[in-house]
Amino acid sequence: MKTLFVLLGPTGVGKTDLSIHIAQSLPAEIISADSRQMYADLKIGTAAPTLKQLGQVPHHFVGHLQLTDYYSAARYEEDAIKCLSTLFLSYDNALLTGGSMMYIDAVCNGIDDIPTVDEETRTFMIERYHNEGLEVLCNELRLLDPEYYRIVDLKNPKRIIHALEICHMTGKTYTSFRTQTRKERPFRIIKIGLQREREELYERINQRVDIMMQQGLLEEARNVYEYRQLNSLNTVGYKELFKHFSGEWDLEFAIDKIKQNSRIYSRKQMTWFKRDKDITWFHPDQEKEIMEFINNQQLQ
Repeated sequence: MKTLFVLLGPTGVGKTDLSIHIAQSLPAEIISADSRQMYADLKIGTAAPTLKQLGQVPHHFVGHLQLTDYYSAARYEEDAIKCLSTLFLSYDNALLTGGSMMYIDAVCNGIDDIPTVDEETRTFMIERYHNEGLEVLCNELRLLDPEYYRIVDLKNPKRIIHALEICHMTGKTYTSFRTQTRKERPFRIIKIGLQREREELYERINQRVDIMMQQGLLEEARNVYEYRQLNSLNTVGYKELFKHFSGEWDLEFAIDKIKQNSRIYSRKQMTWFKRDKDITWFHPDQEKEIMEFINNQQLQ
């Protein structure tokens, strides 16, 4: 049976190099599950694979979007499943890797069949967000869908806007479409998690931010500053530097906040992943053990 291996873990844990080694060994092509590495203009701040790494193994869903493109986990599910169907014609295995929790779940479990939002509704809601602010939209969501209001991240404009889009377009609550029914896939799914001790991971995250700054993150962020209102740039590493460009923070403070927010995000990722009992966990340095695990899975 065809098998999808999933290599997941928090930001900075060391997925990229290991994913290439695994893909070369299987052999397989890599499907990225990093929602921000998909944007072509965000290479440094998202630690996207380098041209050399991309040349070692074919990658899918890296740098294929523009900042203004609308994309979602539901769209990713559709695109990734279609990509897998093609890959499995030539390979017995595929490798999905990344840290975007909802994107990984979209492929492994499926996303509810929520109606596609028409362009008129989307434009209307985005204009309202820019003109009226997030608080007004949150208050409206509380009235239209109090159940979703109680559980949604009220600081995430993308989720608030999307829920209101569905409410306005269908006349029903967003909650009514969230059945959370797991979809059966025509392939096996084997999940491999990477983890490090917290202090070790935090040190790697801090060092990676310093390296990003040396590689030109400041200039990369400056180049996209005019698009700062877009959801694609509501991203750690960019939103902090935007506050520096606006004069709100000095550069040293902004860099410290990038490190802090990256560490916070890594904790959120691990909290999400630890709920999944299907994940077999390894330290990234256990490459030999990981390959033995994969080989054993292939024999089953």
